[in-house]
Amino acid sequence: MGGEVHGIAAFYATPAGAVAARLLAQRLRLLWPALRGQAVLGIGYTAPYLALWSNEATRSIALSPATLADDAEPGIGVPLVAEEEAMPFSDLSFDRVLLIHGLEVAENARRLLREVWRVLKDDGRLVVVAPNRRGLWAHAEHTPFGHGQPYSPGQVTRLLERHLFRVERRDSALYVPPYAPFLRAGGAWEAAGRALWPARHAGLAIVEARKNLLAGSPAGRVAMTRQVLVEA
Repeated sequence: MGGEVHGIAAFYATPAGAVAARLLAQRLRLLWPALRGQAVLGIGYTAPYLALWSNEATRSIALSPATLADDAEPGIGVPLVAEEEAMPFSDLSFDRVLLIHGLEVAENARRLLREVWRVLKDDGRLVVVAPNRRGLWAHAEHTPFGHGQPYSPGQVTRLLERHLFRVERRDSALYVPPYAPFLRAGGAWEAAGRALWPARHAGLAIVEARKNLLAGSPAGRVAMTRQVLVEA
């Protein structure tokens, strides 16, 4: 599997990308059915998913790492490009953070999660979506999920716990094989997979967490003086 991701926007413009986005969006909507009045930050490539809440969130920002700058998509929230370990937001800025196409390609996952912890409000929630190392999508290099470092659901959980998050829910998506003949019946595959196969074999691991305030603050955290640069 490759380490860099290119052409994410082009993938989501294909029929296969549309199916993957629809199936994942269904799970995300179940996790967060309504975000009225919330400030939402999407990190990585979240354009296909922030639209779920764009009509109800008070602020919706899509932050792409510099390595994905060519794939930053305008028109879905407020698009920004920044270094993943130096986000241009003040502390406690967001009620919800959505991390998709981000963790698996992060140059330093520890620093990325430290920044997420910093900008997330104390009662906020984080959802991480990562390629499941035991699923077929993590090995399909013709999709963006086949690039970077895949994780098992347990690995995502332990990583978050080490960085002062408390995992509250785990979910999964993309049981359908990542090939055109199967994707035409993606909904049926998804239903069958959820009923018959363990979540550890799904294409994507989905983990929701909160800040663990009883554990202190992330090691090495630096006092930040940045101001919010963009607001919707």
